[in-house]
Amino acid sequence: MIRPAKALRRTLAGLALCLAAGPVLAACETTEFEGQPFTACTALAGDDLRLFLNDAEGQLLGSFARVEAALEPQAQRLVFAMNAGMFHPDRRPVGLYIEDQTEAAGIVTREGPGNFGMLPNGVFCVLPEGFAVFESRAFAEAPPECRFATQSGPMLVIDGALHPRFLPDSTSLFLRNGVGVSEDGQRAVLVISDAPVSFHHFARFFRDALDLPQALYLDGNISRLYAPEIGREDWGFPMGPIIGLVAPDS
Repeated sequence: MIRPAKALRRTLAGLALCLAAGPVLAACETTEFEGQPFTACTALAGDDLRLFLNDAEGQLLGSFARVEAALEPQAQRLVFAMNAGMFHPDRRPVGLYIEDQTEAAGIVTREGPGNFGMLPNGVFCVLPEGFAVFESRAFAEAPPECRFATQSGPMLVIDGALHPRFLPDSTSLFLRNGVGVSEDGQRAVLVISDAPVSFHHFARFFRDALDLPQALYLDGNISRLYAPEIGREDWGFPMGPIIGLVAPDS
């Protein structure tokens, strides 16, 4: 059954309150919006949301299993994870990539081919006090101090408006994943479509169902989710950047 947008917002707001009240146990929920299934995973300011690319020896991680293996000696685990941006054939990030305050790839502000170059594109940033999605050129003019950051494109929602190039009747349908941020920057929601959808439909899920004024597309077609608490462990070819919520392995 399709849930009204307000009911969906109440459900996800309740999930966020549960997370704020105690240790993170189940941060992901699957629901429907306008007849299509989506899974949304929530992180709150203060949660340990990280980006992963290479291991301590500089070798590509590339999979959820290898990230889990890298966390195990630290007595930590992944609560959820998904692919975190576009990458070159050798799995290097296409645009800006910051991990543990270290910039591994620079920002790209020029227009270009493909989804990444469909301006405006943007940067998802994990700040010391919360989260933000910045338009890429604004980020380049005044870079904030991101603990972690990944650039991708296009922007899905920009100050509450959909990207101007999205068409409501588009027939370009793919699995897609992205990230949105609440107005106060205290909540980041990572979303994957569980069926092929258009950009317009995907962006409206962030804006109309989740009430998120800023959202960024991460990738499509190769999109994958790891969320063991809901029985989800997607697999496929090696990925580039991975974003994941980390918790103590207790």
